[in-house]
Amino acid sequence: MVEHCPACHKSVKPPFYRNKLFLVTFITLILLVLSFYVSLLEPLRSSFLIYLKTIWWAVLLGLFLGGVIDYYIPREYISKILSTRSGSTIFNAVLLGFLMSACSHGILALSIQLHKKGASNPAVVSFLLASPWANITITFMLIGFFGLKGILIILAAIIVAINTGFVYMWLEKKGLIEKNKNIIEVAQDFSIRKDMRQRAHNYRFSLKDITGVIKGSFTLADMVLWWILIGMLIASFAGAYIPVHFFHKFMGPTLLGLIVTLALATVIEVCSEGSSPLAFEIYRQTGALGNSFVFLMAGVATDYTEIGLLWTNVGRRVALWMPIVTVPQIVALGYLFNLVLK
Repeated sequence: MVEHCPACHKSVKPPFYRNKLFLVTFITLILLVLSFYVSLLEPLRSSFLIYLKTIWWAVLLGLFLGGVIDYYIPREYISKILSTRSGSTIFNAVLLGFLMSACSHGILALSIQLHKKGASNPAVVSFLLASPWANITITFMLIGFFGLKGILIILAAIIVAINTGFVYMWLEKKGLIEKNKNIIEVAQDFSIRKDMRQRAHNYRFSLKDITGVIKGSFTLADMVLWWILIGMLIASFAGAYIPVHFFHKFMGPTLLGLIVTLALATVIEVCSEGSSPLAFEIYRQTGALGNSFVFLMAGVATDYTEIGLLWTNVGRRVALWMPIVTVPQIVALGYLFNLVLK
């Protein structure tokens, strides 16, 4: 009779030099160091540092909030609110996205953390789509740039997020996308309010709370930060080497302009706060509100960072369906804006 050795079945952590975050960070640093000696790479360094200055706080905030959720929020809460097959799940996800005043790259960390805690995949996608452009901070920023037309951008973003969430619920029902294995069964009579009161009554702050949040943040960083760095590098290449006049010449209020805007948004989207001024510049130069909307919304829906994170952490089919479901809606709304708001 062969005895099983428990120690033999323990997962072995790969060496640090095979860690994706380490590899991507190392390559990024090499490029930045080389830029001081290779003049061709100087624009890349300048562009990268601009992006880093724009989003560093949002990424850190997202990782911190993700660590807080990981340590303090029981999985039962997320499964109760964001995992049912009712329409309220989608509306709850969009509302939560509206309340989260974080950059799109900060939202990435939160989205993955919600997935780990048991939010359904349709809810995760709705939250990811709604938050960058329908949150409170960006609402006021867009109104400041576009006036009342900024409200149209916000409403359109919410419509896309809700529609996509319901489409994903149908896809999940038909078995066309993965289901979240982190969802747990919660009793119908379970009350989040009562449970929170009980936990608050028994809670005593300690050093363990700090280390728990930090540990959760670092675990999340290992999952998402390397994708964010890849996105920043590609966006930096685009920002450094694509001529500015290209935007003005090919991004007019036409169907071709929408398609070009869609393609560039895929590459250039970096941060909601950073993209908003660029979107307004497109509107100021071309008068095409639809192009500005496509630039903002398609950046999240088609960006390789978002799709890559969904691919590796949520599900490949979830990632592949996102541009398929969202892009037609975004282009149609953009075309409608250009047609009606000339």
